Amino acid sequence: MWLSSTSQFQCCIPCAASPPTMRIILLVLLFVPYLSTLAQLPSQDILSLLQFKKEIKIDPSGSIFNSWNEESIDFNGCPSSWYGIICSGNSVAGIVLNNLNLSANSDLSVFANLTMLITLSLSNNSISGQLSSSIGSLRKLQYLDVSNNLFSGSLPSEIGHLHSLKNLSLSGNAFSGPIPGSLGGLTSIQSIDLSSNSFSGALTMSPTKLIQLVSLDLSCNNLTGNIPAGLIRLQNLKMVDFHQNQFSNVITEGFFLLSTATYIDLSDNLLSRSSSSKGFLSGLSGSLQYLNLSKNKITGSLIEPGDLPLMGELKVLDLSHNQLSGELPAFQFAYALEVLRLRGNGFSGSLPSGLIKGDSLVLTELDLSSNNLSGPISMITSTTLQILNLSSNAISGELPLLTGICTILDLSNNQFTGNLSVIAKWGNNLEFVDLSENKLSGPFPELTSQFLRLNYLNVSHNLLIGSLPSVLSEYPKLSILDLSDNRFDGPVLYDLLSSPTLQEIHLHNNLFIGGIPFTSSSMNNTHLQVLDLSMNRLSGALPLEIDVLTNLKELNIAGNTFSGNLPASVTKLSSLVSLDMSSNQFTGPLPDSFPQTLQSFNVSYNDFTGVVPVNLRKFPDSSFHPGNENLELPYSSSGPNPNPGRRGHHKQINALTKAVVIIACVVAFTIIVLLAIVIHYKRISKTRHTAEGSKVLRSSAVSGPASLVVSADELVASRSRKGSPPPGILSPDEKKSAASGGDIVGFYSPSKNSQFSWSPGSGGSSTPEHLGKLKVHSPDRLAGELYFLDDSLTFTPEELSRAPAEVLGRSSHGTSYRAALDNGVFLTVKWLREGVAKPRKEFAKEAKKFSNIRHPNVVGLRGYYWGPSQHEKLILSDYVVPGSLASFLYDRPTRKGPPLTWNQRLKVAVDVARGLNYLHFDRALPHGNLKSTNILLEGPDLNARVADYCLHRLMTQSGTAEQILDAGVLGYRAPELAAAKKPVPSFKSDVYSFGVLLLELLTGRCAGDVVSSDQGGVDLTDWVRSRAENERFTECFDPAIVTESGNSAAGKGMQEMLGIALRCIRPVSERPGIKSVYEDLSSI
Repeated sequence: MWLSSTSQFQCCIPCAASPPTMRIILLVLLFVPYLSTLAQLPSQDILSLLQFKKEIKIDPSGSIFNSWNEESIDFNGCPSSWYGIICSGNSVAGIVLNNLNLSANSDLSVFANLTMLITLSLSNNSISGQLSSSIGSLRKLQYLDVSNNLFSGSLPSEIGHLHSLKNLSLSGNAFSGPIPGSLGGLTSIQSIDLSSNSFSGALTMSPTKLIQLVSLDLSCNNLTGNIPAGLIRLQNLKMVDFHQNQFSNVITEGFFLLSTATYIDLSDNLLSRSSSSKGFLSGLSGSLQYLNLSKNKITGSLIEPGDLPLMGELKVLDLSHNQLSGELPAFQFAYALEVLRLRGNGFSGSLPSGLIKGDSLVLTELDLSSNNLSGPISMITSTTLQILNLSSNAISGELPLLTGICTILDLSNNQFTGNLSVIAKWGNNLEFVDLSENKLSGPFPELTSQFLRLNYLNVSHNLLIGSLPSVLSEYPKLSILDLSDNRFDGPVLYDLLSSPTLQEIHLHNNLFIGGIPFTSSSMNNTHLQVLDLSMNRLSGALPLEIDVLTNLKELNIAGNTFSGNLPASVTKLSSLVSLDMSSNQFTGPLPDSFPQTLQSFNVSYNDFTGVVPVNLRKFPDSSFHPGNENLELPYSSSGPNPNPGRRGHHKQINALTKAVVIIACVVAFTIIVLLAIVIHYKRISKTRHTAEGSKVLRSSAVSGPASLVVSADELVASRSRKGSPPPGILSPDEKKSAASGGDIVGFYSPSKNSQFSWSPGSGGSSTPEHLGKLKVHSPDRLAGELYFLDDSLTFTPEELSRAPAEVLGRSSHGTSYRAALDNGVFLTVKWLREGVAKPRKEFAKEAKKFSNIRHPNVVGLRGYYWGPSQHEKLILSDYVVPGSLASFLYDRPTRKGPPLTWNQRLKVAVDVARGLNYLHFDRALPHGNLKSTNILLEGPDLNARVADYCLHRLMTQSGTAEQILDAGVLGYRAPELAAAKKPVPSFKSDVYSFGVLLLELLTGRCAGDVVSSDQGGVDLTDWVRSRAENERFTECFDPAIVTESGNSAAGKGMQEMLGIALRCIRPVSERPGIKSVYEDLSSI
């Protein structure tokens, strides 16, 4: 049967198919395997993902490198087994790769073909690049989150084509330029977060179509102009955060009234109020729960008589650091208010009792510090208030009898009088108590509250007397105790030093007597880290058992009468960072083997003998002398000193040396100019004879006189050449003649040996059309590569070569020019001296960290040029006019304009602090070279901008050390940098330099000047300290602003700035951070 059937089938084929048909069938059969293979090729989605994998350089967890591979490909079109991939049918619907620390360079255009993509989330990685315009093709995308990466450049307008987008988060990147107006067309958007970038310009997006928007965060950018009122009043908008921008709205009466938002933060902007507005609180919406308008320019009163604000829902109100004034209302209409912060305004009158008494309010935090409040406070009986800060007012009378349930109580810097007996009735909830800088008197009471939770107690700078009671050592959680600057006497409590909880004890400037009382057997559990016993009447030897303080980091016993030899056990304090034993009566040799952790050391004004141990020779001579006539320091940072017996006069000799060097430089400068004129006239004569013989005429369009100003930095640069005169200082006639005899060389490479080579005409102040071209001697044009740090400028090395140039100044690391590009843009070009720049790869890596730095108080870096030879390295930045702070501040013939007023100086201080705060906290970069010549004042309002920042990141160690050395000569170097073997600028060294800058603003003096005083010539910081210690404050102020001190506000402001400056130049461990300095300055 089977054979029959087969035979029958075979017989049917010839009959059923003709030859052409047979060929077709055979071809189909041949292609079937090939078509099957095609069907198994990866889909377009998979290819896009594999392409993105290629862009990833580092995958620390291996999540992508280990799972995104061909072996695990699903041939149905979507690799659901790959890490972070979400599938919908055969298409990729989601990519979620958060928190993987991926390092990649991508513009995300590889995802343009993922037509079904709904979610793209790449937050918290290190992905760099600029967003491609193809991002707009992802029409189904609903969630886009690339926050906390390294994306830069402008935002493409095509992002407004994502009409399905609900959530957009680009925060924590380096995007710049304006925010595209096309974002106003995202009709489905619910949340927009563009915070912590460098966006600038005005808001142009129309709010009319953003009907679904719930949350809008544009904080921490550089946005300007007005906030559209319609944006605040969107129907569904609940959260608005625009803090730390430069919005300058004049807030009218109804600005917030129609808003339905519950959370609004517009702090740290330039907002002001209409003069015709009613009380500020009358214009608030009833739906508001959180409102922060701190650090603006809001004026006027909070409430007018008869006003009844709608604040039923408001829980947090922060109007700190504005210019509000008048009396405080009782806030009885704010029955939901929990947090009220009005720090740093001008409120006056007495404190309304309703804020701290009774149960009518539910306040938990009240900050009224830095105002002008006065009158007494009888008691605090609120059952909800936990944080109360009334510091820096004029509140008087005795301390409050009760403190309610407060945990934090700050009454410092007021005028409280009476004694401390009332603290016996204070609550056990207190954790932080600051009563410093008042007029409290009498002894510290034996009977106090148990203070079961107290961990911080400060009663310094009062008039307290008597011996210390044992109760101070019985508070079970006390970790910081400050009793300094009082009149306490008697012995130091033994139980204090052996306390298992105390970490810091400050007893500075009292009348304590006796020795340091402790034994090793009872101090095994101590955690003491800071012990300050300075400026007392303590005596005797340093205890042998001192090495039991194994956690001690700072020990200060200066200004006592300790005597005898130092025990070797002091070198076993393995955690010690700062040690000050100056002004005592110690004798004998200094012990060897102090810990390597030691950063600050002072034993001057003692009677030590012998030779300074090797491991202490890293400290300057001032750590050992004056005093110690027979103690020899074999060598120091300034070289050997073979005559240790004269160290007692070291300070005065140093000051005299500074004066002699400055005078010598001026004389040398004058002689060199005269010699240059004589030599030049000889050259002119010779050149004329040569021109006549050869009959060759070369002319130039340059004409007009040239001028040269030798700055302090130039003196430093010339001094670093071991006394050789500044090269190339030519007379105006010489420059003019040289210019008329040939091409001008505008940019001349600073050589490695001479630091800088002048070219004819380079220092002139000619108009741009009369300036020479940017040429170099070898090669004759810029033939290297330009790298831009943002996309706002584009030009070629050839265009830069042609740019007319004018010398602006010199420093240890190079020469600065003003360059005028063909398109009319002016740039500052710093030509780095040969040998100071890091190798190219490291240089480029560090330079990237400066990309898109945009802040009103920071000069933007635009790019850098890397040439083919060692001496061709340029840094490009914005050009700022009219000039540096130094050219406006110092009382010299070259000063620009009249002396700066007090308000102008205060504004400069706040501007610089704000710029440093941005560098420190937003960019995590210390400035490293802060000085008056690096503060540029811009425009008629003299807005201050910091320049030449972070150059140490681009320089070799020797270049950095030279920069720091020059800062020392100029008076800006922090002491810890002078003591370090390999000094590196830090945030705290910036604060020191800023403190010196504040002293310059207050005194009008240059930090590098030698100031005459009762002790001879001293530097500016020592001179101000001595005046402040003797309360001769007015002598510290520039006579040009002393006349303004008659104004009580100005006088108080000068005193406050002086206090801030003195805090900034304290030892490194006591120095504040720039953030608190900025806040304190802003509150003046």
